[in-house]
Amino acid sequence: MRVVYALPLLVPALFGLAACDNSPPPPVNQVIVQPPPTTVVPSAPMPPPPPMSELVPPPPASATPTVWQPGHWRYTGVGGNPWSWQGGQYVTIPSGASVWVPGQWQQQGPGWVWREGHWAA
Repeated sequence: MRVVYALPLLVPALFGLAACDNSPPPPVNQVIVQPPPTTVVPSAPMPPPPPMSELVPPPPASATPTVWQPGHWRYTGVGGNPWSWQGGQYVTIPSGASVWVPGQWQQQGPGWVWREGHWAA
């Protein structure tokens, strides 16, 4: 029976692998300057349909005061009906605010733009 030792062949291979460092390089600190985000104002080429009538449900049980925010049309620009109704919802009143000013579509030039609703003191 003949015994062959492969250890002399493996030793150089093992040392060769030990010399290979596959770890990623250390991170490089970079400063990336990005411009501030631009505000996109939804616009439509035509006025929205008349508002839908909504049945306002009773307010949810909550420890914080809420108010009903009415629904409104969103312009999708898709196919046969480019408008989608966004249903109303109850929202928590932020501290320091007292009145919800609903969003509205306003004519601007040849088109219409959506002015988002906001809280007023």
